[in-house]
Amino acid sequence: MVKVLQIIDSLHAGGAERLAVNYANELNKNQIDSHLCATRSEGPLLQSLDEKVGYIFLNRKSTLDIVAVLRLRSYISNHKINIIHAHASSYFISTLIKLLMPKLKIAWHDHYGNSEFLEKRPTRVLRLCSRQFSHIFSVNPKLESWAKNNLLCKNVRYIKNFPVLKITNTSLTELNGENGKRVLCLANLREQKNHIRLLEAFKLIIEKHSEWTLHCVGKDFKDDYSELFFSKLNEYGLQGHVFFYNAKSDILNILQQSTIGILVSKSEGLPLALLEYGLAGLPIVCTDVGSCGELIPNSSYGILIKNDDASNIAAALNKLIEDKNYRTTSAKEFNLMVSKNYSKERVIKEVVEVG
Repeated sequence: MVKVLQIIDSLHAGGAERLAVNYANELNKNQIDSHLCATRSEGPLLQSLDEKVGYIFLNRKSTLDIVAVLRLRSYISNHKINIIHAHASSYFISTLIKLLMPKLKIAWHDHYGNSEFLEKRPTRVLRLCSRQFSHIFSVNPKLESWAKNNLLCKNVRYIKNFPVLKITNTSLTELNGENGKRVLCLANLREQKNHIRLLEAFKLIIEKHSEWTLHCVGKDFKDDYSELFFSKLNEYGLQGHVFFYNAKSDILNILQQSTIGILVSKSEGLPLALLEYGLAGLPIVCTDVGSCGELIPNSSYGILIKNDDASNIAAALNKLIEDKNYRTTSAKEFNLMVSKNYSKERVIKEVVEVG
């Protein structure tokens, strides 16, 4: 019997983390003995893990935490795991385990978000570890090509991300602002996600549409970028117009209260947030980075911005705010495309067939 373990650093509400949980849950539903390991920290996504999925938390303290490695080896041995799905940077601890247990197979999921800046990506350790990978699953064609040219695993393929929205009955978030006039940005508070530019754009929005509000949902890392974000929010006088909620697990509930989805990242792989907007039926605005252009090939699916100039973002938002018919038709087209091409059934079938 196939027994698969997803390994991820944390269960905070990021895209790679949500995908690791999605894989664990969906493989379990496909008659596979499914498990998940969080290596460094837990988080709100633990609530989303199905009860039938095996789980271990390592509380890993350092890169070479021998106690954590031995605990993981013991779990894998006891549960007779034969395939590891290593997500993002968890490839390193997975490689250590592979060296201790040579019969294990490693499938590495490359979720690298800075795919616009691959020339700056550190590769030395990853390249060495890639000798131990059986497969590499890249979240967009650019990362697939990069892996084939830079890493030592022969089996590389583009596997699409897929969204899963679950109904939750606890810790439900209630968004501020007026119903039907909310813009949602699902993104952790990182410089890559470009929240400052979004604030600049929304300052222009409220000059014409003061009743509209912006809702930012994502982890606050309490760092310099976080300090800058809240400083700019106050400087631009956006209190009462922009609300920040930190990381949340009730994503479907939040999406159902929202009117427009936006993502203005400087770089992306294939953003799960954009797929979740589509699955929830939201009209969207997004910058043309990573594989976002694949999701929005023309304006009938939403608005793809060629650069992140604040006036361009504001113009795109104004288009959706002022043209209700376009909001409705583009949201419907985007929903149909995501449901057809990025379904969990389609992606899981492809991954299972790879082995």
